[in-house]
Amino acid sequence: MLVVDLHCAHGHHFEGWFASSDDLVSQQARGLVSCPVCGDHEVVRRPSAPHLNVSHLKAETLPSAGRGRSQSPSPKVSEPVSGAGAGTAPAVRAAGDDAAQVADAALQALQAAYLQVVRHVVTHTEDVGERFADEARSIHHGDAPERAIRGQTSPEEREALREEGIEVMSLPIPEGLKGPLQ
Repeated sequence: MLVVDLHCAHGHHFEGWFASSDDLVSQQARGLVSCPVCGDHEVVRRPSAPHLNVSHLKAETLPSAGRGRSQSPSPKVSEPVSGAGAGTAPAVRAAGDDAAQVADAALQALQAAYLQVVRHVVTHTEDVGERFADEARSIHHGDAPERAIRGQTSPEEREALREEGIEVMSLPIPEGLKGPLQ
């Protein structure tokens, strides 16, 4: 199983699970990979480090001067284990890395909240499709039972509804959520 970090042209970050690297390329070529937030098919793989279990390579704890307790190395300093950097001085992580991780986590939380709201709207509304404007007018005038609806309409028709005093809101629904929910 290959788990990769992906992002779309709009900057939405998400994770994809594929049987192999070839499977990822094949699905992208067939247009099967899309952003779960906006539905964009222009998805690229983000650089990501593979997960390596190196717990057995951690440095021994050093006794603290005068107290006999052990001391762990600073979490901001990492020692190269092998390869081109072996035997060099410890690398100090840039302070900006923490800010980037916080920003990335906040973005992911925002995307998750957006998807949760969209799922709620999809499960608690009736999809009237292209009849949205007519159905909204019928409900507004009392000719149809009052209920929560969703559908598609043109920007001009949406503005006409607002001018008639019918409040509507645009909510982009990702392609993956338009079908039956499971």
